[in-house]
Amino acid sequence: MPPSTSELVLIVSDPDAPGGTYVHVTRYGVSPRGDGSVDHGGREGRNSAGETGWTPPCPPEGDDPHRYVWTVYALREKSGLEEGAEPGEVAAAVRDGVLASGGITARYGR
Repeated sequence: MPPSTSELVLIVSDPDAPGGTYVHVTRYGVSPRGDGSVDHGGREGRNSAGETGWTPPCPPEGDDPHRYVWTVYALREKSGLEEGAEPGEVAAAVRDGVLASGGITARYGR
């Protein structure tokens, strides 16, 4: 029997941002259900702007289109992250407990 997932974590980032990878949103504490659906609850962490929630894409005008990477991680155990965790804290929780991951990358430019 495969191991069960205790928590889902979403991280959306822009690795092409001028100052280095920019985290647009983190969401964690999302609970997978036994029927394959997802409880859309959970908590949000801070983004690279230092705010809780989503920061929309805004690549500098004239830049080549940026990549926006949406990654969902399944964790073996609950992360224990509180509301408003910093992006580095979320990344550390993922690194320490990832069971599986999947993602999609979109490109956007102005």
